[in-house]
Amino acid sequence: MIQPKGARPFAMSGRAKAGLLLLLAYTLYAGAQLDFSWARFETGMGHASTFLARMFPPNFEKPATLWKGIAESLEIAVLASVLGIIIALPIGLLGARNMMPTWVSWPARAVVALCRALHPVIVAILFVKAVGFGALAGILALTVASVGFIGKLFTEAIEEISLKQVEAVRATGASFANVIIFGVLPQVFARFIGFATYQFDSNLRNSTMVGIVGAGGVGGTLFSAFQRFDYDFVSAILLTLIAIIMLGEILAGFVRAVFLDNLGFERILQGRFSGARGIGATPVKRKAEAEADE
Repeated sequence: MIQPKGARPFAMSGRAKAGLLLLLAYTLYAGAQLDFSWARFETGMGHASTFLARMFPPNFEKPATLWKGIAESLEIAVLASVLGIIIALPIGLLGARNMMPTWVSWPARAVVALCRALHPVIVAILFVKAVGFGALAGILALTVASVGFIGKLFTEAIEEISLKQVEAVRATGASFANVIIFGVLPQVFARFIGFATYQFDSNLRNSTMVGIVGAGGVGGTLFSAFQRFDYDFVSAILLTLIAIIMLGEILAGFVRAVFLDNLGFERILQGRFSGARGIGATPVKRKAEAEADE
């Protein structure tokens, strides 16, 4: 596309410029109000270097304590993800405005918005007050967060589907349940798998945060280690969490490959190690390698 002579690609109106100036002015004002200064940043970096020096080498001499907290966090994440998905599916469907009347969709969307209104840590504090300390509060808090996230994205995914397939299923005289199963779900299944795997990763991370306020998981162990100034054990906990998150990402890739690409275990491994001999090569190269093997 040829731009007109003298046109500017990022031209802004006077209102846009005024808005940017107001945003810049408020940013400077907020920084001044919150005592955000370079001197304070330099002081903090000095303290951080001392703190990091005390974290290494990590101390893995308390495996029972470490793995007990990690196992509880995994259990919280799995249960919260499963419960959240089960609850979010019908709520997300009811919230789709192209499938439901307004008097049904708006209450469902209000429930999703309510679940997303508060941070999981705040919700965890409320549940700790309601049901007491322990994993149950963490499960309930992360279930609420899962419903808010998956419900919203599932609703938006349904609203973006093609209604031609839905109408084709309806034309066969199918019931409403069959319309959903054969007309709606096939169009959103791939995205839903992505939503679910991401939410599990999120719940695994958030299970640490809610544990800090007494809602179970390794967060309580981490907080206790901080209070004891046991920074090398803190490092061990953090490194273990990072390793588990990375492992969860790999498993999420396997899940997507199984459900979306219909691949077997061997094909998934081949995709993961695409640089291996014969994988990802051109047909000519594969033929040459096969002849060399013979």
